Amino acid sequence: MLRDVTNSLPHRWHYAKEFWISVLALAGLIAYLISKYAFSVVAPNAAWILLIILIIGGVPLIADLMKRAVAREFGSDLLAGISIITSAIIGEYLAGCIIVLMLSGGAALEQYVTRRASGALNALARRMPSIAHRRIGLEITDIGLDELQIDDVVVLFPHEICPVDGIVIEGSGTMDESYLTGEPYVISKTVGAAVLSGAVNGNAGLTISATALPRDSRYMRIMQVMREAEMNRPRFRRVADRLGAWYTVLAIAIALCGWAAGGDVTRFLAVLVIATPCPLLLAIPIAIVGAISISAGRGIIVKNPAMLERISLCRTMIFDKTGTLTYGKPSLTTVLCAPGISSTAAIQMAASVERYSRHPLAQSILERAEQEKIALAPVEEVGEKPGHGLTARIAGVVVHITGRNQLATKRPELTPLLPPTEAGMECILLINDDYAATFRFRDVPRAESRSFIHHLVPKHNVQRIMLVSGDREAEVRYLGNEVGISEIRFGKSPEEKVAIVREEASRAPTLFVGDGINDAPAMQAATVGVAFGKNSDITAEAADAVVMESSLQKVDELIHIGRRMRRIALQSAVGGMAMSMVGMLVAAAGYLPPVAGAIAQEAIDVAAVFNAVRVALPSRDVHSDQASLGWSTSTKPRDRE
Repeated sequence: MLRDVTNSLPHRWHYAKEFWISVLALAGLIAYLISKYAFSVVAPNAAWILLIILIIGGVPLIADLMKRAVAREFGSDLLAGISIITSAIIGEYLAGCIIVLMLSGGAALEQYVTRRASGALNALARRMPSIAHRRIGLEITDIGLDELQIDDVVVLFPHEICPVDGIVIEGSGTMDESYLTGEPYVISKTVGAAVLSGAVNGNAGLTISATALPRDSRYMRIMQVMREAEMNRPRFRRVADRLGAWYTVLAIAIALCGWAAGGDVTRFLAVLVIATPCPLLLAIPIAIVGAISISAGRGIIVKNPAMLERISLCRTMIFDKTGTLTYGKPSLTTVLCAPGISSTAAIQMAASVERYSRHPLAQSILERAEQEKIALAPVEEVGEKPGHGLTARIAGVVVHITGRNQLATKRPELTPLLPPTEAGMECILLINDDYAATFRFRDVPRAESRSFIHHLVPKHNVQRIMLVSGDREAEVRYLGNEVGISEIRFGKSPEEKVAIVREEASRAPTLFVGDGINDAPAMQAATVGVAFGKNSDITAEAADAVVMESSLQKVDELIHIGRRMRRIALQSAVGGMAMSMVGMLVAAAGYLPPVAGAIAQEAIDVAAVFNAVRVALPSRDVHSDQASLGWSTSTKPRDRE
């Protein structure tokens, strides 16, 4: 099953190997320094500690680097491996052990970070029950999900997770379906209501009839899409690898030229000693750590450090709608009733039915009924078939809630009775198949949505902005007009979102911003995925970064932080390598012996690291940029209540 795939032994072993090598190297270095300086042990007698580190820790690392070299993957760590061998040959064991520590520690951190995507899949898998309570007659038997068939009767106990898609055939209660929508809505359920796998049952027991096999259920399809998105996630070469590729070749070429020109192998060794790519191995990770730290201080959790190198390079921005560009709280603004129907009666009928719906508009109607203290009527049966809207029976009266397009297809003779179309969201109420009322809604855009969208092109060089949502065309188009996005996609399932994001990511680096679990697969497929808030642990696991305040202002800050980190990291790495190249030329000419080269390299490392530390210092870039847009630079949430 999925859990076995994501926790495969090779992945866990590789991560453990790198981790324990770094622990061994650190412990050995401490033991060497204590024995030499605290107990005055003669250096040759203490050197055996360093030899153990080089043999146990260095040999496996060098073996891995050799495999990468055969595969023509030349990075900064390859030169570090050559430096380990060189240091062992010339007797510079301490320098070799330090390089072992840097290599293994960095690799262990990288392995830990890349397991993030598997964590998202594990979070999905852990939510799903392993058994179902099947009822045959009066007998209830626990069976494995693989044994469950369509039309089987399944009993849901209170607070259990629904194992399969189905229809309620007995009982009434509530279910929490926020795992799918990202919205904290509790949906009422009665006979005829549809239930989704993965939803959490409320306080009352329900009996359902399975309408799909567990492997074909909505929850399992999301898991499958998530797994495919992870397997096909775009792969990018890190900055250190790209720089290290040519730096390694150049360093070896200079070393060989020095050896050939002077006929002295010492020159070759001296060049490699000063060529050890510590600015790449140290400066870039330190810059990333600084960026992670300052992001956390601004309420942004960076889960994948590699995203900091890529986010400022994203040229396509794709946004989810509800809860991302809007507050996720559509409000009922207008009730237009047919002659003979009062607003109170229309709201009562609609609210009585909508309490069994999962659509965000349903909550708005229920809130209006509560505000006006309108009592809800008991519903005898309810059904919600895709493409047909919501239907129920109340005291012998058939109530149907649908959309304008659905009504034009099913009942075109009623279309002339409808009020003129307006931008935004709406639904139509029918009573006994007669037109009764039109409800109009507004999902208010975030205060900063429009300025943020218009800010992306001039300030972040974004070339394409898209709005992709599972909602209806009218509401998506309305929001696009409100915030200034002309390219929209509406009515998209999680699978379709993934296809769109994957296609865009193949053309240009792409940032996807969303908040619901249905956005998690798309986040996996994007170059960079950013999640809003804490509504879903699964969404947070799938994202590269989580914005805790659900604010577009924070997304802007994250882009600025990534850009600044990348700029300073490149300054440190390129500047350090430039100084190293000067030293390499001096060493190749025979004027810099290996020991002096090692000292010079340490000085270069210190300079590169000090420059990289600047990332963690406060910057005026973000504040001045946001002030020019009239945004508040306060870290307090600005969402309406």
